[in-house]
Amino acid sequence: QVQLVESGGGLVQAGGSLRLSCAASGRTFSSYAMGWFRQAPGKEREFVAAISWSGGSTYYADSVKGRFTISRANAKNTVYLQMNGLKPEDTAVYYCAARYLSGTYVLSVDYEYDYWGQGTQVTVSS
Repeated sequence: QVQLVESGGGLVQAGGSLRLSCAASGRTFSSYAMGWFRQAPGKEREFVAAISWSGGSTYYADSVKGRFTISRANAKNTVYLQMNGLKPEDTAVYYCAARYLSGTYVLSVDYEYDYWGQGTQVTVSS
């Protein structure tokens, strides 16, 4: 069992940056594959980025590739999403997700994850 708490959201102007954090409870955080998803009003939840348990593998949605970076600090039980070059279309509630999964696997589909945080709002003004 793992509990996830996101933080770091807020209001930023287009072109700006934010860093989201997702703090996880539990002693086996390093055994979890992690991901970030987002959901804008009136839209379905969509994949943003994923990272393997060791951090050795990452995967990004095309819409954020080159602008967002996912990373993790297993010693701190935390996964991060550095977001640069933000655009108004990045406005959404951002969720982190976890699944107990070792190896180099990264997961990009929401139903593959077992645990979810409550979300943090990111608003990008034009």
